[in-house]
Amino acid sequence: MISRIDLRGDALPEGAALRDLLPRAELDVEAALDKVRPICEDVHHRGDAALIDYAQRFDQVTLERIRVPEAALTRALEELDPAVRAALEESISRARTVHRAQRRTEHTTQVVPGGAVTEKWVPVERVGLYAPGGRSVYPSSVVMNVVPAQEAGVESIALASPPQADFDGLPHPTILAACALLGVDEVYAAGGAQAVAMFAYGTESCAPADMVTGPGNVWVAAAKRYFTGRIGIDAEAGPTEIAVLADRTADPVHVAADLISQAEHDPLAAAVLVTDSLDLAEAVEKELAPQIAATKHVEDRIEPALRGRQSAIVLVDGMAEGLRVVDAYGAEHLEIQTADAAALARRVRNAGAIFVGPYAPVSLGDYCAGSNHVLPTGGCACHSSGLSVQSFLRGIHIVDYTRDALADVAHHVVALAEAEDLPAHGAAVKARFGWKVPTA
Repeated sequence: MISRIDLRGDALPEGAALRDLLPRAELDVEAALDKVRPICEDVHHRGDAALIDYAQRFDQVTLERIRVPEAALTRALEELDPAVRAALEESISRARTVHRAQRRTEHTTQVVPGGAVTEKWVPVERVGLYAPGGRSVYPSSVVMNVVPAQEAGVESIALASPPQADFDGLPHPTILAACALLGVDEVYAAGGAQAVAMFAYGTESCAPADMVTGPGNVWVAAAKRYFTGRIGIDAEAGPTEIAVLADRTADPVHVAADLISQAEHDPLAAAVLVTDSLDLAEAVEKELAPQIAATKHVEDRIEPALRGRQSAIVLVDGMAEGLRVVDAYGAEHLEIQTADAAALARRVRNAGAIFVGPYAPVSLGDYCAGSNHVLPTGGCACHSSGLSVQSFLRGIHIVDYTRDALADVAHHVVALAEAEDLPAHGAAVKARFGWKVPTA
């Protein structure tokens, strides 16, 4: 069901050589880019008409308009299962608690007497958020995108989700209900690359956005790459990943359940167990079969994901080596199920989010931990963070110097300008002192 990679006995290689030994899903965003380019430009030139045509082509729905009527949002919330509503409300509340604490405050640094630099934080003016609607429907992703944007102070928030043939061309009603709970009334029935293009270029119905965030398939990732530079993006999200770092104290029932929980997302989802216990590895392998037999999405998602090259049990000599492996892997989600889980968690450098101990499964973070589940994938955790309030803020420096403060450093500015062969830079300072720069 799941392959093994045995890294015991030999010294682990460094850097890229170690990363190359580890399982990873293949996602050819560059190849997809060639296919999304004409779609994006078609939206640029034809606007709503192109979006309506692509809804017919890709989603098999006939739309009269792209924007979802507010009445549909209200109706979706009124008809929402009370248990689901209560769960969403709890998810929103906990996410607000965590993200509200991430707000940045203006700070002034007095560099020298008369010379100060203030850093102020300004939210992005308008964002376009994407909520997937393919194999599964993710109202939780609505929460994870909207809450940090709202807590950052973004004034204009729009959301797109694919139209659904089963719901008269509207996005899934649970998506609409989540939007209504969050007070987002600008919602569009648009999916894939065309939705990203709608936000990037704007159409008759939708004003252009400054930034697009949210997970999606390879076409969404390719469109984000296409528009990088024109708009801000969070990341090119790839298939979801879980890595579990575990020792002999871990419960194989828990580990197997957590690997399966991520595998049910997508046939390209990655499930990786890193352990120094052969007994645990074998117990997890035995536990997978009965748990898989008892769940859904086996043939189309779970089995292909676990059998794929992106999933494996990695055997290591000890937890020191295990830490090196998970840091090299840089998982979107990293669970630590060891005797000293909290201590090991503090030593991890590369992960989108870390889940500590037997009672912090990834599914808790997906919904109700308060953390954000829009996280870096494909090893990008070595340089990128998950979605947060900071994702929607821009730091701006305000430089305020008096004449005396400039005079004190003017000769250094001139010296550096001349070293870079940019004499006009120095002249801009000299002009303020009658062309004679004060010396130290």
